Amino acid sequence: MTTKALRHRLAWLPLTLLLLLPVTAPLAQQVLPPAEVFLYEASANDGVIILDWQVKPAHYLYQERFGFSTSTPGIELGEPRYPPGLMHEDEFFGRQEIYRGDFRIEIPYGGTAEELELEIRLQGCADIGLCYPPLRWPATIALAGTQAGGAAAAGRAGTGTNLGALLAGNGAQGFLPPEAAFSSSAEFTGANELTIRWQVAEGYYLYRDQFAVIVTEGPVQAGRPLIPAGTPHEDEYFGRTEVFFEGTEVMVPFSRSTAEAAAVTFQLAFQGCAAGGICYPLLERDLTMMLPTAAAGAVIGTIGGGSAAVAAPPVSEQDRLARLITEGSLPLVLLTFFGLGLLLAFTPCVLPMVPILSGIIAGQGKDVTTLRAFNLSLAYVLGMALTYTAAGAVAAIAGAQVQAFFQQPWIIITFAGLFVVLAMSMFGFFTLQMPKALQSRLADVSGRQKTGTFAGTAFMGALSALIVSACVAPPLVATLAVIGQTGDVMRGSASLFTMSLGMGVPLLLVGTSAGRLLPKAGPWMNAIKTFFGVLLLGVAVWMLERILPGAVVLALWAALAFITAVFLGALEPLGPGAGPARRLGKSAGTMAAAYGLILLAGSATGGNDPLRPLANFAGGGGAGGQTVERLEFRRIQTVDDLQRELRLAAGNNQPVMLDFTADWCVSCKEMERHTFPNPEVRAALSDAVLLKVDVTANNSDDQALLRHFGIFGPPTIAFFDRSGEELAGYRLVGFVAARPFAEHARAALSN
Repeated sequence: MTTKALRHRLAWLPLTLLLLLPVTAPLAQQVLPPAEVFLYEASANDGVIILDWQVKPAHYLYQERFGFSTSTPGIELGEPRYPPGLMHEDEFFGRQEIYRGDFRIEIPYGGTAEELELEIRLQGCADIGLCYPPLRWPATIALAGTQAGGAAAAGRAGTGTNLGALLAGNGAQGFLPPEAAFSSSAEFTGANELTIRWQVAEGYYLYRDQFAVIVTEGPVQAGRPLIPAGTPHEDEYFGRTEVFFEGTEVMVPFSRSTAEAAAVTFQLAFQGCAAGGICYPLLERDLTMMLPTAAAGAVIGTIGGGSAAVAAPPVSEQDRLARLITEGSLPLVLLTFFGLGLLLAFTPCVLPMVPILSGIIAGQGKDVTTLRAFNLSLAYVLGMALTYTAAGAVAAIAGAQVQAFFQQPWIIITFAGLFVVLAMSMFGFFTLQMPKALQSRLADVSGRQKTGTFAGTAFMGALSALIVSACVAPPLVATLAVIGQTGDVMRGSASLFTMSLGMGVPLLLVGTSAGRLLPKAGPWMNAIKTFFGVLLLGVAVWMLERILPGAVVLALWAALAFITAVFLGALEPLGPGAGPARRLGKSAGTMAAAYGLILLAGSATGGNDPLRPLANFAGGGGAGGQTVERLEFRRIQTVDDLQRELRLAAGNNQPVMLDFTADWCVSCKEMERHTFPNPEVRAALSDAVLLKVDVTANNSDDQALLRHFGIFGPPTIAFFDRSGEELAGYRLVGFVAARPFAEHARAALSN
């Protein structure tokens, strides 16, 4: 559907809503025909056509909807001259210039003729909330022997729609309400199939491309409706399209998350017209049915009980996991999510916890034993797991982003500063310990000092869960969805807790081994503590990456490389008796210093990737100095922005990809650096409209968009078909590498 056709359709909506009401004499008096609202007189003088307009109060005309043409041989029209209008925020067309009251339009013309046949195109609205359809009025203007041609009253009532007669009551009573013009019935014709039968009254028709079905309630996810071919029809507004004059059957395949019977509410969207000249608005109808019991695992359906099998629509990974939580045996669920947690432990969102925990254990000094290291690690992991579980449950029940609160700049800066303080302690600038008076008091109570240390470590684990691991992945979304949508807090929280424990297993191994591997005394201990101090500084820079410009962050990485070089002795001369370890250390330090110089050069040229710091050097980066092409996204901020872009894309017959991102989202940055610039990904998305919404601020508009899709955070990517309907089964959560993303996008956008 073209943009122009879409605007025509939108312009009909308020008007046709009024037409659906019972037409009485009072309504006819309130809603005037356009010929009585938009009055004009046409004349010609000295090579200029003059149109003097008079718009009745409480009505207005759009400036950009005016158009003028002539079929008179030998006459050419120039550019119309419009007077300044009023700026108006229009609910259909956005910010527009309009005219009220009296105004004049002048149209220069060239050539000679006795009379000029002028066609005037216009569109206007009434303040009560209706818009007239686009109008075409013919006017005949005398050009010869007059300096002020007579008014051209002919044709002011418009042609084609005869809207004035309809609104005045001449025949409007004969149009049926939509429930009588377009009736429907539905039944389940398979375990994964709904058949909707439409009956269309005589003299009416339904548009084939305006059918849509979504599920608003129930354990079902609808696929793309299977609609038979319609009758070709040349439509006045939408061009050549297909319609149904008598009726049709629409089959809707769906997936189900339960084999049990359940109530399901389908929302049907459709649009039709009367052959007599009016179009109904895009209509919605709710249909609540009882989903019959089906054998577990049923995934195909049949059309009308026939033999043709239809595959169920795809189900996203997070939806499959949510189904496992609700239907699977509890031991299997817990084991699965423990394994998923193990996999998540090696993502960039969890790995920074390793130096944090290792630094805590190294900071215990010579008193660290294997058992104490294990207990400290366990306290850290349990603090992380319990906080992850509690925060997740609260977020799911409240429908809010708990983690987003902890990604505010002042919190990130404070926490990064804490890591810098811990690093300075590792470097020996000072010793972190409780006041002696408090230590003495705690020493009098058995085990309190150790317990206090464990509590502090658990608290650090809790903060790490909220601030460091700000990632969204399918297992996390699945558990939050189960808690939020089904109210099953026990199963959802148990899954979340075991997943967190799985994420903590590598931390337990690293932390416990540190108690065995760390030297107990001597200069080696200082070297180890210095190493962990450098790691803690790295975590601080990694966190600041979420809120600072890329070039600034690259400079911070350069500073860390120089600090590492200094501690490795890159600037100290080698004595004649230096051993192999000392020489290797100096070599590593020299390489770190060289890398720091490269990072500084990359920062100076606007680079932002520590792995490719010189990507912008010499105007291009990459092999051969070729500039890396990136996807061009349109930014949106509100649900209204999204709906507008979807309508425009549908009008241009384009699919849509919507990317949710945030500055504090580590996986989002991975997607932007490694996935989206990939040539295969760009080729897969070449025909799609690319939209991006940044939820960094977590303001009311951001939250409204997240609630609109039931999304718990970025990165989340949604795909929409060419009619603007989301392909829910293709939704992606978390980081996806370039090749699988390209394959997934091709499959989604082929619908």
